[in-house]
Amino acid sequence: MPRPIPPSDHAISLEDAIDIRKRHEGEEKPKRWPVMTFHRHAYERILGQPGCAAIRIYPARHPDGRLTVVMVGVDEQGADMTQGALAQEPFLCPPYCDEDSPLA
Repeated sequence: MPRPIPPSDHAISLEDAIDIRKRHEGEEKPKRWPVMTFHRHAYERILGQPGCAAIRIYPARHPDGRLTVVMVGVDEQGADMTQGALAQEPFLCPPYCDEDSPLA
């Protein structure tokens, strides 16, 4: 049964973001998730649905083994809006990276 999603602004300081990224980067290669980029319209398409309050991201894997994610809208009761818009196929880093970012 879904649970309502509590309020949060999901904010994090750059310092804390760098810290948790470095911790993640220290993991063994098979456990690491690639950096992924989605265009704004993918988020807007999902969030623009009537009743959509959030986005849930599910880890996924292509048939050839590549890691990916599936994004789905979530209503105020915490239920996936699986009959609505979904998103997948992010741009992966590399090659779509910001090499100068302190998070890279």
